[in-house]
Amino acid sequence: MTGDLANKRVDPKGERKTDVYTISGDGDPKRASGAPIPNSASAASTSALVGSASHLSTPSARRRILSAYWILGLCNNYGYVIMLSAATTILDSSFLPDAQKIPGPRECNELSTGAILLADILPSLFIKFISPFFPLWIHTRMSAVIVLNLAGFVLVAMAQQLWVVLTGVVCMSIASGLGEVSLLAYTAFFKDKTVITMWSSGTGGAGVLGAASFLLLKLVLSPRDTLLVMTVVPFIMALTFWVLMVHPRLDSADDEPVASGEKPVIVKVHDDVPVSATRASFVDKLRDVPPLLKYIVPLTLVYFFEYFINQGLYELIHYPTLPGVTHAYEVFQVVYQVGVFISRSSGSYIHIQKIWILSALQGVNVIYFTLEAIYGFSSSAWVVAAMVLLEGLLGGGAYVNTYFYISKEVAPEKREFSMAMSSVGDAIGISASAIAAIAVHNKLCELPLY
Repeated sequence: MTGDLANKRVDPKGERKTDVYTISGDGDPKRASGAPIPNSASAASTSALVGSASHLSTPSARRRILSAYWILGLCNNYGYVIMLSAATTILDSSFLPDAQKIPGPRECNELSTGAILLADILPSLFIKFISPFFPLWIHTRMSAVIVLNLAGFVLVAMAQQLWVVLTGVVCMSIASGLGEVSLLAYTAFFKDKTVITMWSSGTGGAGVLGAASFLLLKLVLSPRDTLLVMTVVPFIMALTFWVLMVHPRLDSADDEPVASGEKPVIVKVHDDVPVSATRASFVDKLRDVPPLLKYIVPLTLVYFFEYFINQGLYELIHYPTLPGVTHAYEVFQVVYQVGVFISRSSGSYIHIQKIWILSALQGVNVIYFTLEAIYGFSSSAWVVAAMVLLEGLLGGGAYVNTYFYISKEVAPEKREFSMAMSSVGDAIGISASAIAAIAVHNKLCELPLY
């Protein structure tokens, strides 16, 4: 056998040994100097690891895995996008009888779309913070994701009061956050890192399909019926995960022999890919957070600027756009999502390691859109749309490149936790932007219309 198969070694006596990772006293993973494994056990373990790798590497399996990850990314983020795209409609008096307008020339809703954004992201942020510290029970987690997704669509569609709308949005938020953090962590068990690009592309596709489908279906159906039609998405997600996806066969780290005095095995690695879920303790995982800040902080800034624009400024830009479209906000959401989709799909071709450059450029976009909301100096919706497209390209590029470089630079034994934990970056930025967007929305609504 060639290569570093299952991290197996043969000692001078001819007995085979397995290299496994434990946590050392300083918190860093190290190989356990375990006693030799009997040949029969070693052969069985080797066979399991070879099977785990080989059944994922056939052309048919690869196509199924990549297709599944694209569809899962789309379905996971679809409801989240719909809630944001529908925000102005949901908060309008035509949808909620108790909704109020702020008196003035700008015809602002009393409640900013930033309120929907908060309900759509804060629960997700909480889930993203805590779930990396729990075992990756992927099938249990995905069951919860699908049920919550369905509940979110139904609650918002049937709501007559604001608290019911927000409850539905919260369900959708939990589903989206749990799905993202779990499926990103799951990518650690696939050697082909194209799964990250496919996931990212699928989430970008959710943006385009979500924003466009809501915009177009609303032309022929009522907003409530439109949301009910979209309940098909959770069922597609279930079929994709349990029928289309080819799952890795994860080995058990529980009964791997280690030397006296060593801590239990945290993970086993084969061919630079984990073949068992991490069993690192809560404290050990906390030690792994500081090195991830170089990925988390730039991603946080990009998403803070991005969603401040989307939920704080879009609805305050007033230009005629398309026949039958009430708000330029809805058109901008579609254009933005097109930009996100293009850049999130580019992960296999364009790599940007210095994410802070994208953060700085997104900060410049904030200045442009703030001045545009106040003065309307661009004089055309299509000039603004071009800037919206750029904003989407920057945000999508930051997302896919962050996870690409985590998968490339982080050691395999820490990859599952790192992929999951770094997903808090966008959630922190979006949450902070929602709070800022509500305050800015209320101030700008007091200004005269340009």
